[in-house]
Amino acid sequence: MSQTNIPVLDLKPQYDSIKAEIQVAISRVLESGQFIMGPDVKLFEQEVAAYLGTRHAIAVNSGTDALVIGLKALGIGAGDEVITTPFSFFATAESISNVGATPIFADVNPDSFNIDPEAIIAKITPNTKAIMPVHLYGNPAAMAAIVDIAQGHNLKIIEDCAQSFGARYYGTCSACNDKCQNSTRTTITGKQTGTIGNVGAYSFFPSKNLGAYGDGGLIVTDDDQVAEMARMLRVHGAKKKYHNEVLGYNSRLDTLQAAILRVKLPHIDQWNEGRRLVAKTYNQLLADVTGVVTPELADGHVFHQYTIRILDGKRDRVHQYLTAQGIGSMIYQIAVIPLPQRFVVRGCKAVKNETPSDQN
Repeated sequence: MSQTNIPVLDLKPQYDSIKAEIQVAISRVLESGQFIMGPDVKLFEQEVAAYLGTRHAIAVNSGTDALVIGLKALGIGAGDEVITTPFSFFATAESISNVGATPIFADVNPDSFNIDPEAIIAKITPNTKAIMPVHLYGNPAAMAAIVDIAQGHNLKIIEDCAQSFGARYYGTCSACNDKCQNSTRTTITGKQTGTIGNVGAYSFFPSKNLGAYGDGGLIVTDDDQVAEMARMLRVHGAKKKYHNEVLGYNSRLDTLQAAILRVKLPHIDQWNEGRRLVAKTYNQLLADVTGVVTPELADGHVFHQYTIRILDGKRDRVHQYLTAQGIGSMIYQIAVIPLPQRFVVRGCKAVKNETPSDQN
């Protein structure tokens, strides 16, 4: 079996491109000695809020905590139901259960793998308090339809944006067109994922489009009261040190991670566009391959992962063949081909690609 020449994830090329900036940022924090809630945390919150177009950005220590604290800040708890997708990382449903609520699963659209708005409607009960869509693989969910449903049933929306930092909603999703109010779609078109619902929750796990060099997360909201509660909850439920008002968490973003994220943030649009260009190339090269279903190149999709469906029970064989050719891949219900730094897949052969924007 061949050694893997193209890994699923290789962070070194990205690091090499910003190495000098990263070293300056880390040195600044080390020299300051302020490792917990230092100045870079507040500056990152201000900068990322401006980038996303939201009133409040609250940095926390993981994407999972962003979901948990976001739910609690919205008042979701015991006896409540939150409708979400079963096709996501465990933390999505786990966060709902961890605040005492019950996750209610609605099926996904087979084209996007995102939650199907029609399936949401069928799951609403008197106990339903919120909807938690996931922008899976960086592809915006059918938010116009979801917003219509939430407004019609007085429900909150908390967006799981763990894989979608920098993605924007443009109303081109296959599950949304002609199934939502045009006025709603127009109002939210162009908005960043995470800023459409009541709360957005992001992960800065190293593999994400905007990744730290450790764990990290972010909560965003335009609601002043939700933001105030989220800030309290991340520091043991206190507005003022040692004056704890509610039960909270120890969920602060390290100053070092904030400094690193500040360096990376100005590059995110370029990196995301590089992912889209590689995805477009993959789609073109795989277009005539029988038994392979490629993902939709929806507007605003930032391709945290490029995923394909392998039909006729051949998924495992394709995975094994890629491995034998030195091409890293993953099976996550469907086969996942990495977005490489310098390579594309052509007929299951690795071919060097000199396009400089092909950066993960």
